[in-house]
Amino acid sequence: MSNTNDIQEEWTEMVEEMNNAVADSMEQNMKAQAAFVESWADAVEDTIPEQEDLADGMDGYNRAYEEWIDAAEQMVERSTDAAQGEDVDPAEFRDIWLQSANEAFKHVMGTSAFAAANGQLVESMMEMQQEADDLSQDTLEQLGFPTRNDVDEIAERLIELERRQHAVEQKLDRVLEHLEE
Repeated sequence: MSNTNDIQEEWTEMVEEMNNAVADSMEQNMKAQAAFVESWADAVEDTIPEQEDLADGMDGYNRAYEEWIDAAEQMVERSTDAAQGEDVDPAEFRDIWLQSANEAFKHVMGTSAFAAANGQLVESMMEMQQEADDLSQDTLEQLGFPTRNDVDEIAERLIELERRQHAVEQKLDRVLEHLEE
């Protein structure tokens, strides 16, 4: 009978360990998911434009859309004129689209939303450029080549040596002048 009790106790202990392992696993999973969501929210928060910028951007896009619609209507009118026998210069079609494109781009690019997005893009590119520069300097250092910092240090030393040499030359000139007197 003790054998049955031992088996039952081992079984109970094993089930308890499995339950604890599952509970620990679920807790770690929840923590990881929470950390991911928090990280994602922080990243997205910086990219969401302010309400005013968003409204301005939508207004700009709406005005650009109206420009394209106007251009399409002009194209239809001029195509109809050409179909009815009127002499329509093909350059007119090009001019209609160029004019509307210029106006549409002005509407979009003149918005605060475009400026904000462009600013974020430039900032991201500057960060990427700095990271690439840091990586290249690290690589040069690991390969035993002089880095920008090494070259800058040598340049500073060279300038200091030139300054000192110039001071010594001036003193020597004064000594020579004094000896000649």
